[in-house]
Amino acid sequence: MEPRPRRVPFTDRLRVPGGRDGRRMLVVAIIDKVGTGLWSGAATLYFIYVAHLSIAQIGVLMGLSGILGVAGPPLAGRLADRFPVTRVLVVAQLARGAALLALLTTNDYALLVLFSALGALPDRASSVLTKLFAARVAGPDRIRYQAIQRTAVNIGWAVGAAGAAAALTVGTTASYQALLLANVVSYAVIGALTLRCAEPPSPSRVVASPATAPGDGVPPTGRGPTASPRVPATPWRDRRYLAFTGSEIWLFLDDSILQVGFPLWIVHATDAPVGLAPLVLVLNSVLVIALQVPLSRFGETRAAARRLLVPIGAAFLTGGVALAASAGGGPWFATAAVLLAAVAFTFAEILHSLSSWELSVALAPGEAQGAYLGVHGLAQSAQRSLGPVVVGAAVSAGPFAWPVLGASLILACLAQHRLVRPDAAPAVTAPDSARAPEAPAT
Repeated sequence: MEPRPRRVPFTDRLRVPGGRDGRRMLVVAIIDKVGTGLWSGAATLYFIYVAHLSIAQIGVLMGLSGILGVAGPPLAGRLADRFPVTRVLVVAQLARGAALLALLTTNDYALLVLFSALGALPDRASSVLTKLFAARVAGPDRIRYQAIQRTAVNIGWAVGAAGAAAALTVGTTASYQALLLANVVSYAVIGALTLRCAEPPSPSRVVASPATAPGDGVPPTGRGPTASPRVPATPWRDRRYLAFTGSEIWLFLDDSILQVGFPLWIVHATDAPVGLAPLVLVLNSVLVIALQVPLSRFGETRAAARRLLVPIGAAFLTGGVALAASAGGGPWFATAAVLLAAVAFTFAEILHSLSSWELSVALAPGEAQGAYLGVHGLAQSAQRSLGPVVVGAAVSAGPFAWPVLGASLILACLAQHRLVRPDAAPAVTAPDSARAPEAPAT
């Protein structure tokens, strides 16, 4: 029987895993999100009032950027298996800044699309590289580190968004340009800080070895004493990991539901005050900051992360039912139901972040950890494109759609729960003449 989740003493709650470099990368994450918060709140308005683009043009620009950005996570993961992850991360951070700074040089639509798309590639790559660095520098404390980092990131984002709101009250071209430049400066600062981080220990940056020595655990071929060649571990042949990543796309829908679904639903389907929409996001941030670290002890192992999938599904269904109910009452009832739904979806978000983090690392073989986490990063990229469409359809379909969506999320949780069970058969597909055993979970 597995021991109960350990209680973390208060003094240990203040300790950041990973030592000096862990703390330094935490500062990097905070500065990154402050800068992103400054620019994200002004980006659309910059394109409208400074670049003079139409709403349709902005939609195409963001859509094309999202498509190119999908390639960022797997590319970054592959590079991180071959080169020091800190150096790859610095290049990605500086590329983000260069692409953003290039927006100031032109109002030509084609160039704005090009620069935005080129910026999306390293932007998506950076999130995977940061996750990979954290997994390596924090070691067995990676779940706790992720919880601390996510809490800090929410604080940084809130600070950046507040700064953007203050600057936008001016509403001049110079104020929009100042917010863009502030984000560019943040990329330069975090690049310099990342360079000061030591390269964390890696399972291996050698993806393939020419041969495996006898006695290292690889079964012989039967043709003599020579061991069979080791097959490079690749997520693209790992059916279980690909299925796990596919289910993750659906479970990441909480992001679109909170960011897109709640405002649309409050305005179009309930009697709740319109001002409740931004308060939902404030409530979400407050709960994440308050609960992410304390709840991290429930996801510190692969088995614990797997068990979280059951309450995650229950929270998704609760949120869906509450949203459906919010359409059937007066202002006070609608407000209470929307707030209950926001709490439920935030709870699902917090628990899923813990489960997703641990399982994505635990299911990846050490010698190809970067490549695997890069493929896992596709789930969030795909959700950013698919999520608003799904949520918009749910809003249009009416109250009944939310419990149905909640039930589908439960099914995704149950499917993933079965998929990551310890006795699951190896799923790496390799040629029969050179099949390697699945690497043990970390």
